[in-house]
Amino acid sequence: MSGLPIPSTVPAPGVALRGVRLAWLTILWNVAEGAIALAAGSAAGSAALVAFGLDSAVESASGVFALRRLAAEAGGGDREVLARVERHAQRGIALSLLALALWILAQSLWTLLGGERPEATWVGIGLPVLSIGVMAWLARAKREVAGRLRSRALEADAFQTTTCFRLSVLTLAGLGLNALAGLWWADPVAALIMIGPVLQEARDAWRGRPCGCGTC
Repeated sequence: MSGLPIPSTVPAPGVALRGVRLAWLTILWNVAEGAIALAAGSAAGSAALVAFGLDSAVESASGVFALRRLAAEAGGGDREVLARVERHAQRGIALSLLALALWILAQSLWTLLGGERPEATWVGIGLPVLSIGVMAWLARAKREVAGRLRSRALEADAFQTTTCFRLSVLTLAGLGLNALAGLWWADPVAALIMIGPVLQEARDAWRGRPCGCGTC
């Protein structure tokens, strides 16, 4: 399996502790973000915003997987234990992303073929604007810690956060075009475009290697 190697020595406890804090921050942020996005998206009939909310749920799960790995790291587990936790975390993240991609495909096609016109939602527009800044910062911070820990799981979690950053941009574009230009179809189309990066991240997480992109 390619990617970051498991270290032969345990890094400084402070590094792992910072990773734990980032994982908890990711979980708490995405629980709140997902709840708001799902409520606003359901009320407006927005496929893009609901998909964004579901991605927040996947991001929360990703944070839980990364947290387990970091707990093993902080506990001074041997290389075999760390490798096993890494593998489980990567597979869990990948399967969560795959489930999200399938849902996006089904919901977006249903909206497009049914001609359902989502309503404009200014709460929904403000949420991805805020998320863009938060996700960019989190992705950078996680990547730094992952490099110091040589952690594939945290690296995969960082790229999942990068995916959330990209989805925030796509969600904002779809909602903005609908609200400002009346292009209702931009909402489900934006959701469909999300599938590409989501599947890419799922594949990279499953194979145990980061995508190598420099975004965020």
